[in-house]
Amino acid sequence: AVGSDDEVAQWLGPETRLVEARGAMLMPGFIDTHVHFAVGGSSLASVQLRDAKTTDVFVQRIADYADGIGPGEWILDGTWDHENWGGELPTREWIDAVTPDNPVWIYRLDGHMALANSLALEHAGVGADTPDIEGGEIVRDADGRPTGVLKDNAMALVGSVIPAPGEEQLERRIRAAMDYVASHGVTTVHDMGDDFVSVAAYRRLQKSGELKTRIYSVVPLSEWETLRDEVAANGRGDEWLRVGGLKGFMDGSLGSHTAAFFEPFTDAPDDRGLLINDPNDMREWITGADKAGLHVMVHAIGDRAIAELLDIYLDVAEAHGDKDRRFRIEHAQHIRPSDIARFAIQDVVASMQPYHAIDDGRWADRVIGTERSQTTYAFRSLLDAGAHVAFGSDWFVAPAVPLEGIYAAVTRRTLDGAHPDGWVPEQRISVEQALAAYTREGAYASFEEDDKGMLRTGLLADMVLIDRDLTAVPAETLREAKILMTVVGGRVVFDAEDRPGR
Repeated sequence: AVGSDDEVAQWLGPETRLVEARGAMLMPGFIDTHVHFAVGGSSLASVQLRDAKTTDVFVQRIADYADGIGPGEWILDGTWDHENWGGELPTREWIDAVTPDNPVWIYRLDGHMALANSLALEHAGVGADTPDIEGGEIVRDADGRPTGVLKDNAMALVGSVIPAPGEEQLERRIRAAMDYVASHGVTTVHDMGDDFVSVAAYRRLQKSGELKTRIYSVVPLSEWETLRDEVAANGRGDEWLRVGGLKGFMDGSLGSHTAAFFEPFTDAPDDRGLLINDPNDMREWITGADKAGLHVMVHAIGDRAIAELLDIYLDVAEAHGDKDRRFRIEHAQHIRPSDIARFAIQDVVASMQPYHAIDDGRWADRVIGTERSQTTYAFRSLLDAGAHVAFGSDWFVAPAVPLEGIYAAVTRRTLDGAHPDGWVPEQRISVEQALAAYTREGAYASFEEDDKGMLRTGLLADMVLIDRDLTAVPAETLREAKILMTVVGGRVVFDAEDRPGR
């Protein structure tokens, strides 16, 4: 119920908990439209490398972590950023001496390249004679030996030999992830899953009544036929757990130089990035999925990847006729100016992660030049064109903290403080627009705008209480706001100790 004090008072009973907000801001629960949920949960307990500012700190943190685990246990996640120490890629030689008994497989923060130590490469059978992988890269030294860094499709060489978590371990990771996002006001996530294993785990947790985050569970696009049969047999789920979404890849990432561009990288004149999947395969999968009535969302970062995906979407929509399909482009980072209007014309949702703008903005001009940067993370241009823009985090790649994302979209102040007026300030948006992208537009991006995304009678009781009115404070202070309470389905799932009126 929503209304005046008198209108709501009729619902008060002896068991009702009355919360006096005392000037705090009540919002619909935040919807994070792009997370890697179980991996994020795992990363909470892994070695923390995101803020390692020097190579010495990077190595020492791995050494300290290795000292605290048993021999043979894999060291995973990490989310390092080589830009922190000037852009030099790490090598296995940096860490071999401090990890002699533990295989290491740690991701760069974008998830599109990772570093293995020599023991992990040995487990995977990767050596100088290992052939290159289409849609990926084995980085090699001057003698042709793997340095330990593998990019995109080549990452499967090591990833495939890592022991899969058991059911109990996977459920622990999901519980940790739910606690984490609840503390940041997130009530729904769209999980970009790698397989159907997570779906099964969510169902177990739902059956036991342990879900406290609403999940839209997305599976790989190439497996659209399996999902088609699953939906036909069991439906699309309910208000707690939904299926029906498929996620594919066109290209890699900017930070790994694997995003696909029409023109070369500014700092690598012979390199235009790469396509992870053959466009013909993408067209076939998207055609089949759309014909089956499934929801397609595809990762595309470079301008070539985005343009070719828009072409595929257009052709499939024209072939299958008019319907409410809501194709999504995940990330949609570096758009050609001529392609911006196509998002609205084709009703393609731009599923974007604003934190990336203040992270990548530290170095993106060096990689793609200032001209292409003008329509990078083009929030304002897309909204002005009438496109649907939904926000998320890409956690584990970036923190699942909507207040940080709102700050990023509104200020575009890069993490290094080098752009106090905003990196490409023309693409800044208002607080109200950012809030809509994290709520109403997030619901639209999963066909759930009639269920969530607003505070309105009849919608789900998913809410977040924030300690200040975000629309009435200086933009530079947005990230200082605090989540006081998170409510999902009328149940409090997070309550800060210093909440007013507690």
